[in-house]
Amino acid sequence: MAKRRIPIDDGRAALSAVRAGSTARTEVATAVRYLLEELAERAPGNTVEVRVPPYGATQCVSGPRHTRGTPPNVIETDAETWIALACGDVGWSTAIGDSRVVASGSRAVLTGLLPLVREYPVEAETLEA
Repeated sequence: MAKRRIPIDDGRAALSAVRAGSTARTEVATAVRYLLEELAERAPGNTVEVRVPPYGATQCVSGPRHTRGTPPNVIETDAETWIALACGDVGWSTAIGDSRVVASGSRAVLTGLLPLVREYPVEAETLEA
């Protein structure tokens, strides 16, 4: 498994900023790379390549490994769609149906691996008597 390059706290901070509306290139890049690293950590392997140009790519999902040339299972999308998929704001089928994701190869599917992060509402603090 590849070593993380984006510290988790930095990745979460960038993701929060982007979800709050930031379009700063550095924050978008950090959020995308953080989520790609999360995917690779949760589904280690080299069967599927996920690309989010121009920010990054990762290989994931166990199974047959390719060694040369273009991998047979490739998923490509833009940063906005990748973040939406990873956060559960859009489903895999919807993204494919809307042509927001291009997937080629019989194993180029991330159903069951997404979302990577979920936001839970902050529970109200209870006051002690």
